[in-house]
Amino acid sequence: MVTGVEKYVTLPTKLYGMVRNFVESIGRYFLFLKQVFRKPEKWKIFLKQFVLETDKLILSSIIIVGVISIFIGGVLVIQTASNLENPLIDRMYVGYMVRESLVLEFCSTMIALILAGKMGSNISSEIGSMRITEQIDAMDMMGVNSAGFLVLPKVVAATVLSPFLMLLSFVLGILGGYIVVSATGIIATAQYVTGLKFCYNGFYVFYSCFKMSLFCFLISSISAFNGYHAKGGSLGVGRSSTKSIISTSILILMFDLIVTQLMLY
Repeated sequence: MVTGVEKYVTLPTKLYGMVRNFVESIGRYFLFLKQVFRKPEKWKIFLKQFVLETDKLILSSIIIVGVISIFIGGVLVIQTASNLENPLIDRMYVGYMVRESLVLEFCSTMIALILAGKMGSNISSEIGSMRITEQIDAMDMMGVNSAGFLVLPKVVAATVLSPFLMLLSFVLGILGGYIVVSATGIIATAQYVTGLKFCYNGFYVFYSCFKMSLFCFLISSISAFNGYHAKGGSLGVGRSSTKSIISTSILILMFDLIVTQLMLY
């Protein structure tokens, strides 16, 4: 039976263990990145893997990103128009506010959170399964840099090409809003288009693309790290996928705050 005194004694020990494991995980993560970013032994193989990962991670995400963006654009139009009932406020501000909402936050942060589930679980489960079935151990025994061979193409593809998903989401979100405006007549289409053009700042597009690249780097690298160090059989693969989704989602929101403070304030 655990007494009250023993509980107070074990609590600091547990907290110390949690902090120690967290710090050790950060250290292992950066050592893992050092191993990943070694120069590829054969560029031809790397480029082939890069193309395969582009199809698996980026092209396969187009449908879900597109569908969500179209509906969110329509929802933003309805919600914004319903809250601008003051006759003194020009209705063209509906288009302006929809554009700003999409480019500043939804098309980067919200899409990245969606990709954390889709892309992150894909990477973590794939690499975790290879670890559990000892395929990675076999590659290491043959002298192959398993981390670089398996992970580098995924990280490069996700980081470099993810801004195209952001731009696609932005365009389709605007289109979704236009469809709702045309179908419902909630505001005039000319007012919506005028609002889209009002006070346009191209830097916001660069800012959102930069965030998307950063978020997808975190998603791909952290998910690969958790899968690479998976253990405990098939249950361990599931745990690594869950851990990847939770950790990347938290880091996306944290870095969203940091990047926004540094780039916009």
